[in-house]
Amino acid sequence: MITELGHFALILAALVAVFQTVVPLVGAHKGWRSWMALGDPAATVQFILVGFSFAALTYAFVVSDFSLRLVFLNSHSDKPMLYKITGVWGNHEGSMLLWVLTLALFGACASWFGSNLPASLRARVLGVQALVTVAFYAFILLTSNPFLRMQVPPFDGQDLNPLLQDPGLAFHPPFLYLGYVGLSMTFSFAIAALLEGKVDAAWGRWVRPWTLAAWLFLTVGIALGSWWAYYELGWGGFWFWDPVENASFMPWLLAAALLHSAIVVEKREALKAWTILLAILAFGFSLLGTFIVRSGVLTSVHAFANDPERGVFILMIFGGFVGGALTLFAVRASAMEAKGVFSMVSRESALVANNVLLAVSAFVVFIGTLWPVFAEMVLGRVLSVGAPFFNAAFSPFFVALSLILPVGAMLAWKRGSVKKAFTPLWPVAVLAVALGALAFAMQTGRSALGPVGVALGVWVVGGAATDLWQRTGRQGLTTRLGRLTRLPRADWGKFVAHSGMGITVFAVAGLMAWEDEDIRVANIGDRWQVGIHEVELLDVYREQGPNYVATKADMAIYRNGREVGVVHPEKRIYPVADMPTTEAGIRNGVLRDVYLVIGDPQNAGGWAVRTYIKPFANWIWGGSILMAIGGLFSLSDRRLRVAAGATKRKPSPTGGVPAE
Repeated sequence: MITELGHFALILAALVAVFQTVVPLVGAHKGWRSWMALGDPAATVQFILVGFSFAALTYAFVVSDFSLRLVFLNSHSDKPMLYKITGVWGNHEGSMLLWVLTLALFGACASWFGSNLPASLRARVLGVQALVTVAFYAFILLTSNPFLRMQVPPFDGQDLNPLLQDPGLAFHPPFLYLGYVGLSMTFSFAIAALLEGKVDAAWGRWVRPWTLAAWLFLTVGIALGSWWAYYELGWGGFWFWDPVENASFMPWLLAAALLHSAIVVEKREALKAWTILLAILAFGFSLLGTFIVRSGVLTSVHAFANDPERGVFILMIFGGFVGGALTLFAVRASAMEAKGVFSMVSRESALVANNVLLAVSAFVVFIGTLWPVFAEMVLGRVLSVGAPFFNAAFSPFFVALSLILPVGAMLAWKRGSVKKAFTPLWPVAVLAVALGALAFAMQTGRSALGPVGVALGVWVVGGAATDLWQRTGRQGLTTRLGRLTRLPRADWGKFVAHSGMGITVFAVAGLMAWEDEDIRVANIGDRWQVGIHEVELLDVYREQGPNYVATKADMAIYRNGREVGVVHPEKRIYPVADMPTTEAGIRNGVLRDVYLVIGDPQNAGGWAVRTYIKPFANWIWGGSILMAIGGLFSLSDRRLRVAAGATKRKPSPTGGVPAE
């Protein structure tokens, strides 16, 4: 009964979304305030209805209602409760229900927290957001209904994909969806502004919090996925340029560009057309990512579906929204005339360079991801584009971005001086070059990647710290320290986020340059050297888990002859799904991880064992966490929470001439 109510609530939510699309947009066009006002309760009602629908599906998974086809295909009575709950979105249909729930949530938030917006703009934002939601309601109800019943309920289910039965993957999709769908709000603001025919500084401030929130959630989601891939897949890597990874990385890059270009719109009323275009493209790439994950066009270890018919439907949604938005963008070009002017040497120009590098980086990833499909469909050739291409094509743009970031942040608005901006950065530049040279001198037989990463990391972090310190003025040390604590949260957020990026750049370069690897067949009692560590295989045995059988090893790690830890890598078999997974044994450290994987038994005796020494691995996710914390600091800044559109009325002079 509850699932039937959930299905009914989903249909009703779709009807409310249609109402929310039509009535506020017509009201805004006609100037009917009563019609515009109806968008607010409609957004709340829609969210409540789809929330109930999602809760009903969750209940079916929790109680193992195998009469529901989706529960039968993605759950099992012996599965731990955490994975019964996360199984709701660990499949195509349930994840799409989570998608529309998040769409409805953001629409409701625009209603709840958008009282500062002009009535017509808020009505149009709610209407466009509901239109996006209507498209996905149609997709779910017509092609991906999660509430389908089975005529003969089975005794038990087929279990969830074992790769998804992990804490990292339990929370990775919701954060990604909050990022993907958060970009739908920036899209809605862009289309609403085009319909209004007005893009100004107030719009730039209104759109920034939504962009920042989407970028923040995407950062957390991508970091969780990278962390999961590192310890769960057993390949010893943190990023594989997998199509699904790229599907989330492309909108992240464009969201970062949009975030910075919106600042120029707010401060200088420039880059209006470019910012609107970025808002359209960022959400367009989110839709493209949905197509990649669910169409079967590209294969991945964590794609949701392999259904060309569903892919065509998503492609139609993509074409409709992106094509329609770009057409409207072309028609309304006159409304985006730039007012602010700036010189070639200015912070605006630095932000333009930032945008160009981020956008081109996203385009490079896009080409590398979809080129094999194009080559096969058009040229009739089967090609594979892997990590070597992405590393060679993508890295130069991020190196350039890291180089200009500190200087650009120090330049003045409108007209700046490179000499004046670079003067306080001289100590940082000298330190970065010196530490890079030291790293190069200490390493033997390695590439220059590690030293370059050291120099870039120090340059970006030191530059961010210098920029923050410069904002305290030129008074005495005590006064400056006092002012440091009173700086706006956005300034601290900028420092923390940029520092996180510098740390991540250094950590990625250091890991790739200084990693050690050993693959061998080992017998119990064998001991071998890898880098500065020794590893000993103590024992291998079988262990029964709640819904799997594991081959588990005890492996001791030594340094300088002293035992520093014992880890327990596993190779699991999930009988219901008949699928193996690898659980690496990792001894985490501040400077390096020792990463061990137990493989299959060998015919001649012994076990296949892989050993990796991963320097600065945890710094990658530490830097990502810092970037997200920086975004959270900026999002909590009062200037992004107050009524951005409140008109500051200047008192009219009662007489005389105002002072200049």
